[in-house]
Amino acid sequence: MNRLLVCVLSLFTGLVAGAAWGQAYPVKSIRIIAPFAPGGGTDLIARIAAQKLTESLGQQVIVENRPGAGGALGAELGAKAAPDGYTFTLISASYTVNPSLYKLAFDPVNDITAVIQMSQGPFLVATHPSLPVKNIKEFVALAKAKPGQLAYASSGQGSITHLATELFVMMAGIKVLHVPYKGTGPALTDTIGGQVQFIFG
Repeated sequence: MNRLLVCVLSLFTGLVAGAAWGQAYPVKSIRIIAPFAPGGGTDLIARIAAQKLTESLGQQVIVENRPGAGGALGAELGAKAAPDGYTFTLISASYTVNPSLYKLAFDPVNDITAVIQMSQGPFLVATHPSLPVKNIKEFVALAKAKPGQLAYASSGQGSITHLATELFVMMAGIKVLHVPYKGTGPALTDTIGGQVQFIFG
């Protein structure tokens, strides 16, 4: 994790310094848009980067959560921001499918410039402890025995967690209920609390 932060910090510092050649930078706060609700992976990465950048640059770096439409609302806000080096937008894998799911008010290819890949990770299935399963085979057997009775949380309609779970459901031949949230944080909270039985992410 520390190596990732050093890499992110170095790249961001170099990027923002290069964007402002010939003038003092930064002269005002920098904004990082996290297009999902607080508490999820995108939010966590944004907050760690903001803290390290604030320390390095000596200027406040603020995280602004703008959830909705699988990250498309936050991405739109970033796309429409002035290209002055004071707004960065974190995007997730949902960004790649959003043009197929939503009518976007911006061009996802030309209106946002990719700067760095900040993280990556595997998809896992996490279940509430009340489910009497210890592995994926037992989980699928339980879901088949109780069609439509198990509910899963996703980080939003059309999000990667939603689409990945639906692919798994289709491949496993099971029927479950989808409960979309405005981000992974709220989805995890309800999975831990037992309001839904599992989450894929």
